[in-house]
Amino acid sequence: GPKHTDFVVEGDTSMSPREAASRRDFTINAISIDPLTDELLDPYNGVIDLKARRLRHVSDAFSEDPLRVLRGMQFVARFNLEAAPETITLCRELSPEHLPSERLWEEWKKLILKGTQPSKGLLFLQACNWLQYFPEIEALVGCEQDPEWHPEGDVWTHTCHCLDAYACHRIGDEWEDLIVGLAVLCHDMGKAVSSFVDEKTGRIRSPRHDVDGVPIARAFLERLTRQKKIFAEVLPLVEQHMRPLALYRDGAGDAAIRRLAARVKRVDRLTRVAFADKLGRPPIVVDDFPEGDWLLKKATELAIEDSAPKPILLGRHLVELGIKPGPNFGKILDRAYEAQLEGEFTDEASARSYLEDIIKT
Repeated sequence: GPKHTDFVVEGDTSMSPREAASRRDFTINAISIDPLTDELLDPYNGVIDLKARRLRHVSDAFSEDPLRVLRGMQFVARFNLEAAPETITLCRELSPEHLPSERLWEEWKKLILKGTQPSKGLLFLQACNWLQYFPEIEALVGCEQDPEWHPEGDVWTHTCHCLDAYACHRIGDEWEDLIVGLAVLCHDMGKAVSSFVDEKTGRIRSPRHDVDGVPIARAFLERLTRQKKIFAEVLPLVEQHMRPLALYRDGAGDAAIRRLAARVKRVDRLTRVAFADKLGRPPIVVDDFPEGDWLLKKATELAIEDSAPKPILLGRHLVELGIKPGPNFGKILDRAYEAQLEGEFTDEASARSYLEDIIKT
């Protein structure tokens, strides 16, 4: 059916190898071997296309499943392929309108986790006129940036470079790479609504693009998944992606770093996003990353490089002092956690003293 959910798969043993191959998506996937004779079966010249690194659809049956456009997206990114013009033309006629988000999600995941050049996948979508179905990304095209800071061009070009930089520095942990990759993809979405030309200087500015980008990034992610954990872990990285450089320039103290860790949960992830952001500005050459190295070192010294600071004062401590659960219970714990982030206490003994003092007042 149109929603690609109400169907049953049945095999057809009477189908010839050529007929079976005609149902495949791309010619490079329509190659097979006869198990009885070991003969290579290649009715649609997939080997020629493979050698030419060309992505070409097999037949008009390609149109039966529009998800194949997104398969093409991740294939060109993973295997450094060039799409045949006729395949791009056919893709332009298709729409993901009836595709369930779960299927879209799987192809985007492959782009983020396996693409050696994710930018090629995005450029493929652009050529196929499919960015219109992901307007949060489409809005980056033509969104100009200050050329002194971003000589590479518009936000779209910058995002493509950042994704390729991220892909060169994956760590091999699928979940970690997925969260960081999505954050890199979304990190500058706020520029589409926050950028303007400063009348005094004539320069393009994008104040608050980090904060403004959060609801936009959420809207994009909601097109692909309902996983609240994805939102909870990606969006803080988008919101705070400028902080490593700002804190480094300010020579920020431990309290500021603890607060940052409380917001993003994983400082190590944030430094990866910031590094990809810094690398995505060719022809500027990046030889080092002092802000990231400094922040990660400070966070490691505080034992919060891969987690938020754990609250020292808990509900049981309040109960032990005779405080009954009620409206003020949470307020006291929140106040205590803020004090902990500020460094007013660092262990349970000093935390108890702090608690006793605020109870008296």
